[in-house]
Amino acid sequence: MTLSANDKLTLPQLTLQGTAYQGHPWLLLTGGRPPADSWFSSLPPMAKIYAADHGLDTCKKNQLRPDYILGDGDSAAPATWQWGKSLGVPMEEFPAAKDYTDTQLALQKMAKAPIILITGAFGGRLDHLYSLMYSCAHQPTPCVLVDEQEFLCFVKDNESITLSFTQRPLAISLLPVTATCHGVCLDNVRWPLNNANLDQSMPNAISNELSADQSTLTCKVRQGILGIYCHWPAPLPYHRKS
Repeated sequence: MTLSANDKLTLPQLTLQGTAYQGHPWLLLTGGRPPADSWFSSLPPMAKIYAADHGLDTCKKNQLRPDYILGDGDSAAPATWQWGKSLGVPMEEFPAAKDYTDTQLALQKMAKAPIILITGAFGGRLDHLYSLMYSCAHQPTPCVLVDEQEFLCFVKDNESITLSFTQRPLAISLLPVTATCHGVCLDNVRWPLNNANLDQSMPNAISNELSADQSTLTCKVRQGILGIYCHWPAPLPYHRKS
């Protein structure tokens, strides 16, 4: 993954461009579905790496030394948790009975990051994904949830984001995080939007598709917070570039 001077975040299956995405991302590994090894290995070293509980298993499997470990240790393999303790990196343990999830606690610790890239977010419990989605949407720091199958980022008041795909997604959906998203524009898709209002109470911009001759789309929001979700089949054949 690379970030250029013109606010461009490059991931294995797409490039994201927007004014909110400036700086070198910090990586957060959390406890949902682990990313595919081939996809994960295509990511170059991050500025900082945080592991939340079961996310530490992904670090160990990929021989990746995190900069910070936290959690209650209830989902990571016991041997992995002990491995984490042996690394000599900062490690913060919490009781299992607490108000915030391990991932929410990690987001609080990562407040100084310019961008937070989260993997291991999907494919687990719906309640954890729900809490993470809303926590990320309201973070001052831009957050991107991604693995080889799914992607979620957020567009906020008067922002515009352009996605350029190297792997064509099966579906593109717009998810209102606020009660209403006003003035939504979406181009280069089968069902484009022009100054539309999207209501959280009945989301109706689900399963859109790129136009046949397009590989790039732009989404704009005048007011509100809108999630842009993309889905790919699994697995995808990613290879580290030489």
